[in-house]
Amino acid sequence: MNPDIIQNILIMALPVLLAITIHEAAHGYAARHFGDNTAQMLGRITLNPLKHIDPIGTIVIPLVLYFATSGAFMFGYAKPVPINTRNLKNPRRDMIWIALAGPASNIAQAIIWTLLLGLLLAMGIRETFFMGMVSAGIVINLVLAVLNLFPLPPLDGGRIAVGLLPYKPASFLARLEPYGFFIIMGLLLMGILDRFWLRPLVDLGKAILLQPLAWLLG
Repeated sequence: MNPDIIQNILIMALPVLLAITIHEAAHGYAARHFGDNTAQMLGRITLNPLKHIDPIGTIVIPLVLYFATSGAFMFGYAKPVPINTRNLKNPRRDMIWIALAGPASNIAQAIIWTLLLGLLLAMGIRETFFMGMVSAGIVINLVLAVLNLFPLPPLDGGRIAVGLLPYKPASFLARLEPYGFFIIMGLLLMGILDRFWLRPLVDLGKAILLQPLAWLLG
């Protein structure tokens, strides 16, 4: 195996594991806050990545896509946190916050990785591995946040949209959930989602995070 590929996998491993683990745990924590203990009973409110990894979605699919596209295209998913809406006092409203908790955790992690990047630069540390890891931490979390906010179930953005829209459009959107994964994959493979959603919003996120850092460091 190419040593550069091995190094890239090692650089991304920690940011990816933290990003998906905290994302899923955040859903479970939010659900518990609003009255549903299902995730807690199943041990999903944890920072143990093994509890959240889906062998196919988290490992096989991203690796196959990475090698097939030379790292140009990657997609994956973790095991979704189980939510029992019958335990929620106001399911429609509460599900908005539960869904939002995952992307919000990724935005928070992107901010933390940005602060860590600033600390390394301020200390004069330019070591390739660490710089690559903090940079990956920023990008991976922004990509996860932006992708998950796309307004189509089963993504978090779709659940948020279902909770916010009037009954008829919300009902129509909810009925798309069984086909949502295939629609999203199709939009990704055709480059539509990347061009019109992922890339513009990720670039905006990087500008918002990194521009103040550039000003501070001169």
